[in-house]
Amino acid sequence: MKNYKLSVTIIFILAALVTVTGCQSLDVVAEVAVTSFDSLVKAVPDKVAFDGEKGGWAISGLDDKERVILSEDFSGSNPDITVEFEAAPFIDAGLDIEKLPGDQYLYDKSTGKITMPFKYGKDKFESGTEKSALGLFKEIVKTQRSIVGYHEEGDHYKIDLGNGNLFGWAKDMSANEADLIYILNPEPLIDAGVDTSKIKEWVFPKIPVTDKDGKQIQVEVFIKAFNIK
Repeated sequence: MKNYKLSVTIIFILAALVTVTGCQSLDVVAEVAVTSFDSLVKAVPDKVAFDGEKGGWAISGLDDKERVILSEDFSGSNPDITVEFEAAPFIDAGLDIEKLPGDQYLYDKSTGKITMPFKYGKDKFESGTEKSALGLFKEIVKTQRSIVGYHEEGDHYKIDLGNGNLFGWAKDMSANEADLIYILNPEPLIDAGVDTSKIKEWVFPKIPVTDKDGKQIQVEVFIKAFNIK
C-alpha cells in the first residue's frame, strides 16, 4: 500500500467530482459504484469498521483523523450519514467553534472531533447490514440513488452529503492518485474564523463545477485525499 499524499494533481482530478455525468445509464453507474466501493473497503480493511455506538459502518482516512459513518438503517434515530473530522487543523487556523451553526456542526471537546450529521429519509433496510459495509452500501444505492454519483472525467464515485460536502472514491485505484476523498464546504468554517492561508493537512483549491443552469463556475472547497495504491 502506498503512503497517502496530497498533490496538485489531485486538485485537478477532483475538479470534476462535484457534478454527476449523464453519459452512462443509471444502472451502470449504480453497478460500478458498488463494485468500486467493494474494492475500496477491501483495499483498506483496517480503516473500515462497524461502530456499534453510532450504529453504522465507518470508513476512516489513512491518517485516522476523519471518517464517514453510514448508518445501518436510515429508519432509525441515528443520522443516516455522519462526517467526523479533527477540529485541530481548523482551530489552529482561527476557527471559533462557538460560531459554527450548532445544528450542522457538533464539537466534542473530549475527542477534539467535529461531527456533521445528515438525514435523507426513513428507509428501512434489509436485515444484516451490520455484517457488511458493502451490503449496507447496496441498500443506500437502492433506496437513495440520487445521492450516489459518478463523473467520467475524474473517474470517481461519490456520495453527495448535501450542502457542498462529499465523500468520494476512485473507480480504479491503480489508475488514480485520489483513491479516498473527503470534501467539506468551506463557507461555514470560514465564516467561523478559519484563515484559509493558515490551514494545514487540508487543501483549499478553487475547482470548476457545473451549476444548476449548466454553467461552469468556480467553487472553493476543503479537500483531503489519500492515495491507497
